[in-house]
Amino acid sequence: MEAVTRLAALARALATAGPPDARARAVLDALDVRLDTDAGRLSVPGPTGTLIVANHVSWLDIVGLLAVEPATFLAKREVAGWPLLGRAATRLGTLFVDRWALRALPDSVAAVAAHLRTGRSVVVFPEATTWCSAPGGEFRRAVFQAALDAGAPVRPVSLEYLQGGRPSTIAAFVGDDTLARSVGRVARAAELTLRVRTGTPLSPEGDRRSLADRARRAVLAVEPAHA
Repeated sequence: MEAVTRLAALARALATAGPPDARARAVLDALDVRLDTDAGRLSVPGPTGTLIVANHVSWLDIVGLLAVEPATFLAKREVAGWPLLGRAATRLGTLFVDRWALRALPDSVAAVAAHLRTGRSVVVFPEATTWCSAPGGEFRRAVFQAALDAGAPVRPVSLEYLQGGRPSTIAAFVGDDTLARSVGRVARAAELTLRVRTGTPLSPEGDRRSLADRARRAVLAVEPAHA
């Protein structure tokens, strides 16, 4: 019954209007997920926005990062069609991209750079897919061109899920898993915590290959809770 109660609370939270960070925190509260973060903000103060890059584990990553700081997300186009979560992402101004459409890639990079130039931060998951745990996959380089073009700093962020203080894969959304099954697991989980840790901002220098490599190393270098 606890899972049913949480799912009902989740539906109410997703349907509620209000600031993005408050709504994200309401979703976490509905699912009884604790947010453990070392940051008041993810963005770096300055004339441009920040390219916020993180490892990718779950759909819940987006909720957790929004709870820390509202920002624009770059997400695969399929997210727009997800029940409830897709509508919420659309209302938040998410930039949807077709990850298989190579011809559209320059336009996507230009859109991210334009956001950054206006002072708005953009969150991306450069692995382009979810992984159960570190080290995950290589960082795709194209989006780092947007940081170089806009002269925007890059903030590395490490995400980790814990249960009872120990690493957990229960929130992972990978392989042939479905959103419904994943949400159900999270709703049934006990003592689930999303740990958000930030690294030192990276300056937009070099080429996109070297910047992507620096960012990945920085994300992996953030000390995990179980180290």
